[in-house]
Amino acid sequence: MPLGPFWRAVVWVGYVMTAISVIGLLTMMVVTCLDVVLRVCGVPVKGAYDVVRVAGAVTIACALPMTTAMKGHVAIEYFFQRLNRRWRLVVDSLMRLLMIVGFALAAYECVGYGVRFLKSGQVTDTIELPIFWVPWLMAVSFAVTAVVVVFHLIYPGREMVRS
Repeated sequence: MPLGPFWRAVVWVGYVMTAISVIGLLTMMVVTCLDVVLRVCGVPVKGAYDVVRVAGAVTIACALPMTTAMKGHVAIEYFFQRLNRRWRLVVDSLMRLLMIVGFALAAYECVGYGVRFLKSGQVTDTIELPIFWVPWLMAVSFAVTAVVVVFHLIYPGREMVRS
């Protein structure tokens, strides 16, 4: 059965966030490699640590929605598999509810952090890159991840995206 328009939009946002994550990863790789090579020449990249730190936060946060949609997280199911079917359903549902609350709360808090960073003019240490937008991007990612978990709660066993 195909996904409805709302869920297709959620998947589309997940793909966009994955693209942002890939750009963040490439940025970390390029800046790190350039910094290493240029350090040998005596000219390190100014602000390499700042860029890698911001790109790392963006990469990890933006990878969450699609990883969750694909159920790509590491799971330890030794005890879970020992439960009967009914208890597995109960435990799985409770964990998903906790995940929804946790990601929604994290999204809410990140919006607040972004507002505080914007008001205070928070910047990175070396190149003074404004960082208010990083928690906001993380908030979007956490909110989308919470919606993905809602999908898995409503449609247990159904694939949102194929891995």
